[in-house]
Amino acid sequence: MNLCDVRLSSYDNAWYEPGPFWKRALWLMVGYRATRSGLPSSGLRVSLLRLFGAVIGNGVVIKPGVRVKYPWFLVVGDHTWIGEDCWIDNLTTVRIGSNVCLSQGTYLCTGNHDWSDPAFGLRIAPVLCMDGSWAGAKSVLGPGATLGVCAVAAAGAVVTGVVPDYQIFAGNPATFVRRRVLKQTVPARNEVAR
Repeated sequence: MNLCDVRLSSYDNAWYEPGPFWKRALWLMVGYRATRSGLPSSGLRVSLLRLFGAVIGNGVVIKPGVRVKYPWFLVVGDHTWIGEDCWIDNLTTVRIGSNVCLSQGTYLCTGNHDWSDPAFGLRIAPVLCMDGSWAGAKSVLGPGATLGVCAVAAAGAVVTGVVPDYQIFAGNPATFVRRRVLKQTVPARNEVAR
């Protein structure tokens, strides 16, 4: 007796083409394993990702254990930190701005399944982390999620929509907690002398 009309046997994502087979295979055999490893150099991980098509700015730190599904769908600004065991599951574009922090264990997910489709069809949407934003440890940014300028997804937060500029969201589902107020910075010595 069948109480449900879900038909996973009819699943078909033939419309989805993430890139040539040879490129995906080479990435999985060489690049993916190397970036996941304990390579002692962030620079080597950055170079490998760039070699496979990622656009990565200057001063980016990528810690060991980071997973990137498809580097050619990754854009990262300057001076961004990507912590241990982050998973950038980018079936489509993930854009990470400058001075962004993705804390350890953060999961950026660009794909999901259509729960209303009996065949469980694939749905994809980009993820965006604007300049100065911070995704706390073990936070999840789902398909279509955006962290605004200097926005924060607190540790363990599950974000499926937009966290507006300078706001802190926490929980599952993530909701507004408070505004983010940055302390005034002290000018560097060479700036004081001017």
